[in-house]
Amino acid sequence: MGKEYVIGVTGASGIVYARRLVEVLSAQARVHLVVSDIAREIAAFEGVSLAGFPVIEEDNRNLAAEIASGSFRYDGMAVVPCSMKSLASISTGLSDTLIARAADVCLKERRRCILVLREMPLSRVHLKNMLAADEAGATVMVASPPFYGRPQTVDDLVDMVVARILDHLGVEHDIGKRWSGYDDDEKVH
Repeated sequence: MGKEYVIGVTGASGIVYARRLVEVLSAQARVHLVVSDIAREIAAFEGVSLAGFPVIEEDNRNLAAEIASGSFRYDGMAVVPCSMKSLASISTGLSDTLIARAADVCLKERRRCILVLREMPLSRVHLKNMLAADEAGATVMVASPPFYGRPQTVDDLVDMVVARILDHLGVEHDIGKRWSGYDDDEKVH
């Protein structure tokens, strides 16, 4: 059996990160895609389509889906973007949606669970929920692309964030630019 991942897409701006992640992952692994209703609205507003990839689409209301069970084996999960509501649900174990339940299962089974936040500024409540999610075993990332690769396009910025998600899922890839130090003529003085 090949690699298998769960991707949750929740109601925050930045659906383009999810699109690129699904594009790269679905080319080399089996992907279960769960998109919240609000995420669908935001995707339409942002002009981003999650269609056209070979994925298994799951209904966020279906708490009986196979990915909601610890007996279903998969290699990891990413929630991209992860809304503050979803962060709160995941960090407290409130499994009221399939995305939150699958993340809860991922954490209890000690699988890789990555929450990619796209919010700023952060309130004290957000920070506490981030800490609780980290303490539960999640990797908390903020969609904050680096600029050392001298990005030329929005796609370059997206790839830098998606590259870090893939790294933390343990997926080989060739997107984004890795830091390799300063070139002699580019040293900071």
